Amino acid sequence: MEYPINSAEWHFKQVLTELGENPNREGLLETPKRYIKFMREFLEPKEFNFTTFDGEGTDEMIVQTNIPFYSLCEHHIAPFFGTADIAYIPNGKIVGLSKLARTVDLYANRLQNQERITTQIAERLMNELNPKGVAVHMKAQHLCMCMRGVKKHDTWTSTSKMMGAFKDDEKARAEFLSLIGR
Repeated sequence: MEYPINSAEWHFKQVLTELGENPNREGLLETPKRYIKFMREFLEPKEFNFTTFDGEGTDEMIVQTNIPFYSLCEHHIAPFFGTADIAYIPNGKIVGLSKLARTVDLYANRLQNQERITTQIAERLMNELNPKGVAVHMKAQHLCMCMRGVKKHDTWTSTSKMMGAFKDDEKARAEFLSLIGR
């Protein structure tokens, strides 16, 4: 298949050729188009309305666990994936529960590193909700470690970001870690 010269698809076809592949064979004919479409879809931030509600009287921790996420390592463009656990202690406002998972996707679906995603999620929740505290824990498997380099499969990386009460109050931190099984 021919692509316009200097299009993203054309360049990706050149990469396939440089890697010793025949981009004109049946299985690869549409691959440049599919790959570029995938990258554009995956890397497009999906903004959303951060819907909040009156949370008056709700002063205990709200925890959402095992939120799946997928991202691409900014160093190798290799996938990494896992789960996120999020908690916050309301300070007058609560958020629609789907917004926690959407916040994870907003920061994960791009060229990233796990440490930055963890921090960005926590900071967004602090800015949007002004809660008493936010805790984010992420656990992921990085294919750049499994498939190349040290080639260590089944290795998981955990990151966390604690803000407000979760950083300052050991009991709040311990309760969060207990509720997520850590």
